Amino acid sequence: MTAKRPRLMRQTTLVERVRAYDPGADESILNKAYVFAMQAHGPQKRASGDPYFSHPLEVAGILTDLKLDTATIATALLHDTVEDTSATIEDIEQNFGPEIAGLVDGVTKLSQLELFSERTKQAENFRKLMLAMSNDIRVLLVKLADRLHNMRTLSHVKSEDTRRRIAQETIEIYAPLAGRIGMQNVREELEDLAFAELDPEARESIVRRMELLDGQSSARIQRIADEIKRKLAENDIEAWVQGRAKRPYSIWRKLKDKKINFEQLSDVFGFRAVVGSIDGCYQALGVLHRTWRMVPERFKDFISLPKSNGYRSIHTTVMGPENQRVEVQIRTQDMHDVAERGVAAHWRYREKIDENDPTAMSAYEWLRDVVDLLERGANPEEFYEHSKLSLYQDQVFCFTPKGNLIALPRGATPIDFAYFVHTDVGNTAVGAKVNGVHTALHTPLKNGDQVEIICSREQTPSPLWERFVVTGRARAEIRRYLRHAQRDQHVSLGRKILEKVFADEHFELTDKAIKGVLRKLRLSNPEDVYADVGRGALRAHEVLQAVYPELKTDPNRKRAYMEPNSASVSIGGLTEGIGYRLGACCHPIPGDRIIGLMVPGEGCVIHTIDCDVLDRHQDSMADWIDVRWKDHGGALSVARILVRLKNSTGALATLANVISNNGANISNLKITSRNPLYFEFQVDVEVRDAAHLENLIRALKVDLAVEAVERVRGLDTDDQGNGRIGAVVESQGLLPFEQATKH
Repeated sequence: MTAKRPRLMRQTTLVERVRAYDPGADESILNKAYVFAMQAHGPQKRASGDPYFSHPLEVAGILTDLKLDTATIATALLHDTVEDTSATIEDIEQNFGPEIAGLVDGVTKLSQLELFSERTKQAENFRKLMLAMSNDIRVLLVKLADRLHNMRTLSHVKSEDTRRRIAQETIEIYAPLAGRIGMQNVREELEDLAFAELDPEARESIVRRMELLDGQSSARIQRIADEIKRKLAENDIEAWVQGRAKRPYSIWRKLKDKKINFEQLSDVFGFRAVVGSIDGCYQALGVLHRTWRMVPERFKDFISLPKSNGYRSIHTTVMGPENQRVEVQIRTQDMHDVAERGVAAHWRYREKIDENDPTAMSAYEWLRDVVDLLERGANPEEFYEHSKLSLYQDQVFCFTPKGNLIALPRGATPIDFAYFVHTDVGNTAVGAKVNGVHTALHTPLKNGDQVEIICSREQTPSPLWERFVVTGRARAEIRRYLRHAQRDQHVSLGRKILEKVFADEHFELTDKAIKGVLRKLRLSNPEDVYADVGRGALRAHEVLQAVYPELKTDPNRKRAYMEPNSASVSIGGLTEGIGYRLGACCHPIPGDRIIGLMVPGEGCVIHTIDCDVLDRHQDSMADWIDVRWKDHGGALSVARILVRLKNSTGALATLANVISNNGANISNLKITSRNPLYFEFQVDVEVRDAAHLENLIRALKVDLAVEAVERVRGLDTDDQGNGRIGAVVESQGLLPFEQATKH
């Protein structure tokens, strides 16, 4: 017996649905797109066995629910024709004009990216999606509707791996994107459909509990809704009130975030009260709070402070009728439309978004930030990381000293605030006043904080900042500045190293000489050569040999770049027997970029390139030697770290266990500071190399007992606190721990 062919939406039905909200819709375009797509797809079938044309038709239907314009509905009908049929973009433009052709082209390119997701980094795909969105938001609206229908029919895809990949991509990218532009219903359905694929057992468990609860509570929900409506009517407020159960994924996320069981969850059901005006919203709030007790810390006014996606409502929770804890959202009809349809609610059918409407434009603020980050040259992986994080973050609202409102992700710091104001403000920030009180730059901001940034032209961004900022803009600008500053340092150091190596062979280093071997070195300009030498990616003697290849084959010359047989390092220009030692000032370990410094009576002392000792010997570059690590045979080296540990039972044992579990060993330990809340320890650890040390530091940072950890240089910390974490932080424009805790 053959499967019954699904009944397709008729052409006239689709047109009527569009005309119901847009009486001036161009019927001829819709009819033409319907016929064109149906004929183009012809006998094609989907994985379910349904006619392929049913898919673009369903996508168009979803977009009519969102009340999109004629061009967008036509694009939905046509969006797969170029990819899956013989039709071309030129055919689309000839038949439907450049606007629709441009939209179809944008959606087609995004679909083609997905086909190659096995070979193309997801980060690059996401970058291109953002660029397509920035050109015309309707590309994303069609793509979201396309993804929604594909998720509704995901069960027909035979490969489990493919289903899970699509579901994971949906819950990580497309659902949060829908939320970011205010399409909450689409977001919730995408999340729930993905949840059903990724964790069907958990979802089924919640559904069973909800069915049991619904059987007991459906009548109660209606009674509560009627009681709320009656109380508002008694106060001359006409309202439409509705109660509904939350979706399984939303409930599961609350259970997970709050670490509670199902019985402890109090807001499984929510109520919406839609009133006639903004004044009516606040009047309704007063009625609810006078009638029932308000639950503390459960009130939010998104009318006064709208969300970044344009969402506006008043949220409050009261101990309502029948002593039931009730969450109520109060809004006007316009606000409800935005809550249901997001940016689509602002579409004016034959026009673009009204740029004079601040509520409409607020949904684009995040997108503008994303595009700005792209234009500043963030690489795809960094961009994907920051944007993906920002999709999920709640917001905190702060004020400038002039009273301007700035919305930032929750957990944002004064540094994030500074970079939001302007890049120059962030780059020169040395301190902050929050509500008039000097506050450490790493302090998380709270709703309603007034923030004043203190700047100094002598200040530059600190690498430490990147560890506590939460906005992609701040992190990208810090990295951008540090990359440029670090490159300048590498160029300067590389030039000095090459000048010394060339001088040792009685040659002069010139840009002209370096330009002559750029192709051989596979670099673009002399600065790239100096930078690579300075950061250790290119050996100085390789450059010398590239410029003067005859040196390489002359066995009678003693060359400054000859590499003696040494146990752990090789030092250019030294004969066997010349001693060396590792500098106690910087504790270099294998993997660090190192420089040798000739010291009379001591031989060669090995320093890391960022060691302060080298800064003091800038005028004696002739004593600098280009050195490198040789195979150290797995021997352990001693590195020094400073750890701030919570003053709690077992914390020190936890520290020792983490170090041991990561293959390191404690060779010395010293308490450098203590107070009732924290201990600070100077710990000497035996590690294989710099990568091993970095892994150990990362492991310590994620441990709950560890407040902070840094690699430190130098001898034992002195009584003045030199080398302490607090002192390091203070030097970067932050307050030390003891002072920060007073605020």
